[in-house]
Amino acid sequence: MTIAEVSKKYDLTPDTLRYYEKVGLLSPVPRTKNGIRDYDEQSCKRIEFVKCMRNAGVEIEILIKYMTLLGKGKSTVKERKELLEEQRKKLLEKQKNINETINRLNYKIKIYEEISLGKRKDFTEDL
Repeated sequence: MTIAEVSKKYDLTPDTLRYYEKVGLLSPVPRTKNGIRDYDEQSCKRIEFVKCMRNAGVEIEILIKYMTLLGKGKSTVKERKELLEEQRKKLLEKQKNINETINRLNYKIKIYEEISLGKRKDFTEDL
């Protein structure tokens, strides 16, 4: 696949894809005889992984470290697992905070709905 096709498929700019390759998030992408990037299945799997992790807020530096370890092979399995476990712990904490915020928003929205429907007359703003 060309960079334009991959860019469209994964909703990433070509500049982002080039950057990911430059910093080591992607292995060097295979190229055609003319030097044009020709993303293979392995490259696309890495893009999917990186995009998923980035969408969740995993830092690029962590992903670079992970990909570097991945490139070193089986001897780094323990380190990679620990790295992923640490990220999972951070994401679960973030998820907890997001859920608390959503609950607070739901409460506030419910109050405003009750006010709009005339079901609540006395309203004091309680943050």
